[in-house]
Formats: sequence, C-alpha cells, structure tokens
Amino acid sequence: MKILFNSEDIERTIRRIAHQILEHNKGLEGLCLVGIQSGGVTLARRLADKIKEIEGKNIPVGSLDIAFYRDDLGIREDLPRVRKTDIPFEVNNRVVVLVDDVLYTGRSIRAAMDALMDMGRPARIQLAVLIDRGHRELPIRADFIGKEVPTSRDETIKVELSEEETSDRVILYSAKAE
Repeated sequence: MKILFNSEDIERTIRRIAHQILEHNKGLEGLCLVGIQSGGVTLARRLADKIKEIEGKNIPVGSLDIAFYRDDLGIREDLPRVRKTDIPFEVNNRVVVLVDDVLYTGRSIRAAMDALMDMGRPARIQLAVLIDRGHRELPIRADFIGKEVPTSRDETIKVELSEEETSDRVILYSAKAE
C-alpha cells in the first residue's frame, strides 16, 4: 500500500482542475458538471464548490449512474450496484464535463457517454479525472487530469473521500503485497 495523495494534495488538485476547466472553456457560459457514480459525484460537487469560490457563481451539477450501460453486464458474476442518476438540467447544447475519480480502460467513460447521449445532445463532452492510471482499451482520453500514475494491471488505485470514507486520500495497492 502506498499513499499517492493526502487531503492537501487532493484539495490542491481540485483547485487546479477547476482553474483549467474555466480557462479552457473561457468561463462558465453553458458549462455543467456531471459526476459518474460514485466517486465522480463527490469530485464534481467539490469542483463546483471550487468554481463558485473562483467565479462567484454556481455551476449546475448532476450525477450519472452507468450500471446498465456497462459492456460487461452479461459476463459479470455479480449484479451491478445501481445508484441514482440526477441531472436536474438540460444537457442539450451544453458543454458537459464528465467527472470521475480514476480513468483506467476507458470503458466506464464510454458507458457514461452513452448514458448522457440518451438524455440529450450536448454541444461538447469533456472529461476530468483525479487519476489517470493508463491501460486504455478504448480511444478515450481525459481533458483535465489531476495526476497520471503509471500502474501495472495487478495494481489497484482507490480514491477515498471524506464524504464516503474517514479521510481524503488516494491509495495504490499492489496485488503482490497483499
């Protein structure tokens, strides 16, 4: 087990990503955040809070469940955990920033884009992730990345956020050590 980020690192990274989103999109006009259940939702809310600190304005935030859009539904042994989708605004003609905690193969992001497109037609979809660990199986890349962490396939990254866990931290687990 290796701690990659502590709470201060996560706070600093969220602040940087918020500034990058605002700079890249030249402000808030037509912008919204959609967190992918479950870790992406908390990060999207934190990004929205940080953007409000910077700009003095609220940004719409939603949550997206991708359980039934996954491409492994028929081959999984366990049933997916279904969570709530709550997008209380139109996505049509908006710049939607999808937010997730860890980008790995790209399959979850593909599922999220499929789910989002069933809700409307965004002007653009951008992706913000706290950690990009590589090993892409689909041609998907993040627009805003907290940290790139090269990993092996037998390693796991877990993002713990105080809203769900006891503290904020990002942990790298090695299968060999456990």
